[in-house]
Parts: sequence; structure tokens; C-alpha cells
Amino acid sequence: MNVEQSIISLTNIRLHAKHGVLEQEKLTGGDYLVSLRVEGNFAKAVETDNVADTVNYALLYEIVKKEMAIPSALIENVAGRIGQTILQKFCCIDSVEVSVTKCNPPMGAHCDGAAITLYIKR
Repeated sequence: MNVEQSIISLTNIRLHAKHGVLEQEKLTGGDYLVSLRVEGNFAKAVETDNVADTVNYALLYEIVKKEMAIPSALIENVAGRIGQTILQKFCCIDSVEVSVTKCNPPMGAHCDGAAITLYIKR
């Protein structure tokens, strides 16, 4: 078997965080969804069945949780920090796509959320 590309995904991690420009957002926070796609070559794990040969998605989740706990005015900043930290911690990852969605943003519109998606290559 020839695995050419591997993608590990975490979809719609639900967290409460205190990001935003408005004072109320900084005080009470809001609900967010974070999704990740990391690309690399994890083909060895297909053969070995060993977590040491891939990226443990629980560790990815811990990075998301830690970065989301640090307040930022903009979700762009949070997404960038998440992507940068992942690339710093895992040399086997070639690129990361990070989406951060602010559920129910305070803009007077009825929508599912406002989001940023960054695609960051090593």
C-alpha cells in the first residue's frame, strides 16, 4: 500500500472562551467551535498500529483547549496561535487548517456563527 497523504481531523470542538472586542464578550465569554485538519505522512501508523507513529489527537485537543483559554480580541489571533503551536510541537505535520467559529456573534444578525479559517504550511 502506498499512502500519499494523511489527514487527521478534529471537528467542532465545543468550548466556552472569552474572546471579543466588546467588554461583555471579555467578561462573560461565549461559545466557540474549533475544527482542525493536520496533514503529514502518518503511513507508518497504518502498519504498526502504534500511536507513537502518528499525531495523537488528544494532544491536538489539549493545544486547542490551552490556546482558547487565552483571551484575544480577534478569533484570527486565536486561530493563528493554535496553528503555530501545532506546527512547533509536531515536526511530522506539514500543514494545518484551523477554523474558529464564534457561535451567536453580537452583531444583530441571526446566524450560526462568524468564523475564520487559516491554512498554514510549514
